[in-house]
Parts: sequence; C-alpha cells; structure tokens
Amino acid sequence: QVQLVESGGGLVQPGGSLRLSCAASGSSFSIYTMNWYRQAPGKQRELVASVTSGDTTNYADSVKGRFAISRDNAKNTVYLQMNNLKPEDTAVYYCNADRVTLGGRRLNYWGQGTQVTVSS
Repeated sequence: QVQLVESGGGLVQPGGSLRLSCAASGSSFSIYTMNWYRQAPGKQRELVASVTSGDTTNYADSVKGRFAISRDNAKNTVYLQMNNLKPEDTAVYYCNADRVTLGGRRLNYWGQGTQVTVSS
C-alpha cells in the first residue's frame, strides 16, 4: 500500500513557476513509475509527466520544455517543476504511483490532488 500526498499548488501569474511535491509513504517507492496527471474542469484527466524507476522521463507535448519531473528515492518524493505557466495549465494536479508485480498484479495509487491556477 502506498499513500501519496501532494503539495505546492496555488495561484500564479502567467509566465510564473511552481514546484509540486508528492510525498509517498509505504514500501518500495523506488520501483514505482511515478506520474503527474492533471484534470481541468470539464476535461478528462491527462498524463502530464512520468519518471520510471530507472529515471526515464516522458512528457505530454503541451508541457515539453516547460515542466520537469524528478524523483528523490531517499526522500520518497517526486517533484514537478513547472515553468512559464500558461492559463491552460490550470487544473487539479494528481500524483500517481504505478507498477506491475512479478506476478502480473498491477498496483496503482493516487493522491488527493492539488489545485494549480494560472491567472493574472
């Protein structure tokens, strides 16, 4: 079982920056792929960025070059650095932990979400 707690959301002006954090409790954090998703009002939840256990990262086209995901396994924490924020980045951001066990069982956990609002 993994519990995820996000922090760092808030209100920022266009062009500003925020850093989201997701602290994980439980075991085996380092072997999970960690993801950040977001959901804007009236839209489907979308994958923003991911980092594998081997530190391979992947980004949605809409955030490439502006967002950076990283993990600190010693602190059981994953981060999302968001730069040059745009109004269309406004959403609730969710942390997600995902892995498949050797037995083929998928383990998937979600945080409660943190609101990011980009507005002047």
